[in-house]
Amino acid sequence: MSNKSALVQIWHKFKRLPFGNWLFTKAVCFKAPYFGSMKPYVLDLREGHCSAVVKNRRSVHNHIGTIHAIAQCNLAELCAGVMVDATVPVKTHRWIPKGMTVRYLAKVDTDVRAVAEIDLPHKWIDKEDLVVPVKLYNTRNELVFTADITMYITEKK
Repeated sequence: MSNKSALVQIWHKFKRLPFGNWLFTKAVCFKAPYFGSMKPYVLDLREGHCSAVVKNRRSVHNHIGTIHAIAQCNLAELCAGVMVDATVPVKTHRWIPKGMTVRYLAKVDTDVRAVAEIDLPHKWIDKEDLVVPVKLYNTRNELVFTADITMYITEKK
């Protein structure tokens, strides 16, 4: 039996298929439909790490033609949630987002890539506030947004 989480194993199965990343992303958006509104694309997933991209399209723009602040928050929450789901031992623990603190550092006028990452190994405890840092970068690799998303981790009863 692999030490990898079930979600990471599914990710690796999808990646072997033609359009595997796209299919995996569609499955994530089927499970959490609101994320589909921004048409994300998961780039990479492993325990403790997830990255995804959203294209700079009119449907995610604000009134000045840049990627809307809430679309950035949405992308950050997607990456954090997928990463936590791939990392928390789902047989013994569960999680839910509890809060988010964000900083908008620059207008986002290109596609945007998000990276959610935590240090591993991690000792999972009951009633834990896990803060997941997420960074968003434009296509010039400039940091344009940061988020600290607090995930409430509890033991399953």
